[in-house]
Amino acid sequence: MSVDWVGYGYAALVASGGVVGYVKAGSVPSLAAGLLFGGLAGFGAYQISNDPTNVWVSLATSGALTGVMGKRFYGSRKFMPAGLVAGASLLMVAKLGVTLLQKPQQS
Repeated sequence: MSVDWVGYGYAALVASGGVVGYVKAGSVPSLAAGLLFGGLAGFGAYQISNDPTNVWVSLATSGALTGVMGKRFYGSRKFMPAGLVAGASLLMVAKLGVTLLQKPQQS
């Protein structure tokens, strides 16, 4: 059983982004969304750690964040925080896509 360190790091990035948004701007929606999506990403990383083929929660979470934050980045052209989260989410989608496309190993 291998631990999905990349997934846990991504979850921490998303959750901490929500906390930073709350601390800097007093944005309660940023805090709520960051903790919600960070928690979902952490749960997805936990599932991948237990079963490497169970990527669906992580894929849905990172896919949704890619779309939402990508749209925000496109509109504002500000790298922080929308561009950073959109880029990290896109990398997670790519990582999970590669995982789905790999043939299962036979034991």
